[in-house]
Amino acid sequence: MEETTIKRPASAGRNTPRDLFLHLLAVVTLYWSSVSFGAILWQYINYFFPDVLSYSGSISEIMKFAVSSLIIVFPVFILVSWYLNKIYRREAEVRESKIRKWLIYLTLFIASIVIIVDLVTTINALLGGEVTTRFILKALTILFIAGLVFGYYLNDVRRDTPTKLAKPFVWVTGILVLVAIIGSFFIIGSPTRARQMQFDQQRISDLTGIQWEVVKYWQGKQKLPNSLADLTDSISGYTAPRDPETDISYEYKIKNAVSLNFELCTTFNRPSQVDKTRMLYPVGAGISQNWEHGTGRVCFDRTIDKQMYSPLNTVK
Repeated sequence: MEETTIKRPASAGRNTPRDLFLHLLAVVTLYWSSVSFGAILWQYINYFFPDVLSYSGSISEIMKFAVSSLIIVFPVFILVSWYLNKIYRREAEVRESKIRKWLIYLTLFIASIVIIVDLVTTINALLGGEVTTRFILKALTILFIAGLVFGYYLNDVRRDTPTKLAKPFVWVTGILVLVAIIGSFFIIGSPTRARQMQFDQQRISDLTGIQWEVVKYWQGKQKLPNSLADLTDSISGYTAPRDPETDISYEYKIKNAVSLNFELCTTFNRPSQVDKTRMLYPVGAGISQNWEHGTGRVCFDRTIDKQMYSPLNTVK
């Protein structure tokens, strides 16, 4: 009995799990890198063109995550793309993979929608008289990134062989990403600076809590506490916090017991006014807190308003 040999077409391996994994990874890392790069550029715009009517969260925190993403994700995209091009040269049929075609056209579709929405939004804002330098720059950022992706992949999908724009694309995007990452450190600072700022933020949070405990103490006992130890409450479990970096107690001093004037002191690593990247300190009880400070030892003078914070157990 003769054995029948079935010859598989050369293109039979075009849709293997390997192809799906590599092409899907390339597209996902492309999207992630594009969004992260755009986020960094937007935070540059927020930083250099601030708008008092718009609060977009912490510039520093958003930029940190975007930079972290680019440092990891963008090299993965470049590496996977390079490896795919090696496969294309060795296995030409992989380039004709339906998986690849679908993902590229999906990318072109998404880029097209982004460009269209960006242009419509820009014209709509222009007609509404809301266009500012900040808005125009953000619109151009989206248009530039989407246009770059659309142009490259449109050129690539039309060709039977890998596009010659691959190397220039890698170099140009690589330089842009590198410049964006390096420039971001002038805004978010070094890891050491970031840790110092976290300690300062915790100090302000601690002082805010101590301040309100002093107010509550006055409302309950009609006098100021003699020391921070007096604020200890076994029922609520409150104990005055200590400096998170040095473990030294915060300074508390009564300046005038009659007028309910006291001060809280601590030592800061950095001046508060240099950090333009976030809303610096919390707002308590609907009243804005003034915690601006310089570097080194700083004291905050506080006076309790008896009419605003009246005693809780006053008997009429």
